[in-house]
Amino acid sequence: MPNTLAYLLNMYPMTSTTFIREEILAHESAGVPVKRFAIRPWDVDLVEPADMAEQRATEYILEAGAARLLGDFARTLVRRPQGVLRAAVMCLRLGLRGRPVKNLIYFLEAVRFSRRAREEGIDHVHVHFSTNAASVAMLAEMMGGPRFSMTVHGPDELAEMTKTGMALKAHQARAIAAISDYCRGVVIKEAGEAVSAKTHVIRCGIDPEEFVLRDLWVAPENQRLVCIGRLGEQKQQIVLPEVAAALSGDYPGLVFTFLGDGEARSAIEARAVELGVERHFEFRGWAEKAVIKQELATARAMILPSRAEGLPVAIMEALAQGCPVVSTRITGIPELVDESCGWLVPPGDTPALIEAVRACLDTDAASLASMGGEGRARVLAGHDQHENAAALRRVFNAID
Repeated sequence: MPNTLAYLLNMYPMTSTTFIREEILAHESAGVPVKRFAIRPWDVDLVEPADMAEQRATEYILEAGAARLLGDFARTLVRRPQGVLRAAVMCLRLGLRGRPVKNLIYFLEAVRFSRRAREEGIDHVHVHFSTNAASVAMLAEMMGGPRFSMTVHGPDELAEMTKTGMALKAHQARAIAAISDYCRGVVIKEAGEAVSAKTHVIRCGIDPEEFVLRDLWVAPENQRLVCIGRLGEQKQQIVLPEVAAALSGDYPGLVFTFLGDGEARSAIEARAVELGVERHFEFRGWAEKAVIKQELATARAMILPSRAEGLPVAIMEALAQGCPVVSTRITGIPELVDESCGWLVPPGDTPALIEAVRACLDTDAASLASMGGEGRARVLAGHDQHENAAALRRVFNAID
């Protein structure tokens, strides 16, 4: 195990990245302290007390200011000229793939991080997502900073692998964790078979002790579906007013409750008004975990009609409480959800989504209970954060 482990993120903590917080806390509960670094803080108010605590524990690279970043560069150039040259060449290679100005900024951030890592005695840094934080960690190692590994998720990073230099980072990383079999396949296809031996499927997870199997009885009149997460174009909540318009005549109690917020909220609200179904929608904003658990305990099902995802932790949380899921057949989702614990439809197929919601609303309580039990069993078997964090530490231990 590394003598001192650090995590480096782009923005941390964020309401949508609780899985990173849970992973860090799982390491620490096993007796492995973790130093938190992030490039910048999230510019949205946090609502979860645990996230607020993480923010206080995190050191932000850009808060050092431009003068200190440039001063660190000058000192590092004098003390480690060969390392700076190696990193500069890699920075140029990254810049040739796109975003040259951003990569220059990453270079300066890497200088600062490598210095702080040496001061803290850090010998291994892990990053989530193969984007800018991975660039910083990779460049920092070339300057004499800690060895680095990364977890690859998707969907955005898998859509722009050339611009972000995914293959370069995969070859330089000491180890790669992929959150699903699908994701591992994409990484190897992009970077080549040479990275296959060090690319491991280590799934995101939750703390199972925090989630209790809900009361499996669901009243027939309960027609409420909850949607958890950012309201955005990729999540495709914009189609739910059409679903409500198609089904509200047969199911007058149908309600979609949103726990989250984002740039698509106004469009969803406007579309619901346009179709005359606004009474079927509730917008609660970002919510604490206690509120999310309560909503999952009382909803008929969770719904997430995304067209692009990795493998959402919100789905794991829903299934962990025995709440079936309506979602899309994309990336890693089918590795957790199938007809035994939910309903999957092709992305962008609104008629199929309407029929899936109809099937959910028609399903009897006993069947819903069976689906919920199966969902929880799957999460406990493959997404226990303590077990998955231990698997990640075993990967760290195996690095030469």
